[in-house]
Amino acid sequence: MAGRVEGKVAFITGVARGQGRSHAIRLAQEGADIIGIDVLEEVPGAPYGPATQEDLAETVRQVEALDRRIVATKADVRDFGALKAAVDEGVAQLGRLDIVAANAGISTAMAPAEELSEEMWVDMVDVNLNGVWRTCKAAIPHLKASGGGSIIITSSDAGLFAFPNIAHYVSAKHGVVGLMRTLALELAPHMIRVNSVHPTVVDTPMVNNDATYRLFRPDLENPTAEDFKEAAAGINALPIPWVEAVDISNAVLWLASDEARYVTGVPLPVDAGAAVK
Repeated sequence: MAGRVEGKVAFITGVARGQGRSHAIRLAQEGADIIGIDVLEEVPGAPYGPATQEDLAETVRQVEALDRRIVATKADVRDFGALKAAVDEGVAQLGRLDIVAANAGISTAMAPAEELSEEMWVDMVDVNLNGVWRTCKAAIPHLKASGGGSIIITSSDAGLFAFPNIAHYVSAKHGVVGLMRTLALELAPHMIRVNSVHPTVVDTPMVNNDATYRLFRPDLENPTAEDFKEAAAGINALPIPWVEAVDISNAVLWLASDEARYVTGVPLPVDAGAAVK
């Protein structure tokens, strides 16, 4: 039985670990070949370490173990030239492009809006909003050449409603929803669908770190993972503290597949009911 994205090629940003790796593996399980990039460098202000070359190699290993092809390179979504070169080379090797998962994103230091430095604001927006636009800009000509396709943008529940102390993150994640809706209209004549996914807390290194623990438990001087877990469960309607990366990947897979062939312009929460609580 053919996979749901058999014979298609997907371009994924932030592919070395976390949700990006999960997307690559899930799409490969369903028949897709992968073009992937990751920055593999420290991002200023991020309260967690960067993905490494070893992380990227592990993504490659897991995709190739599924008997799928992958072209994975180091590139930064803040650098349009590097992004374009990566996707162009991937298409040259794999023959086409059908799916884009604009997944790369960062979390940085958290503070009330008036206390955020200009550098913190600019870095956040440049990766989480401008980087998504650059990713789409680099990929759209290849999607048009393939006769259509699907773009899936990773936003957040913070792209649907507000959280205190992360105005830069909330603003960027709201911004990509506007970009998604605009691209859905612009690209519809080319049979290119554009949607966004909106996770609640996801169990990845970007979330499980001291800065996030402090955001969720400002009442404690040194909150632990267990303290965070208790607080995180409070934002979801379902009685769970977080979802797994594969839960987001399953939504990405569906939006990429022909099962969603007429779904476009949709902000899809995968959030254990947080958006309706």
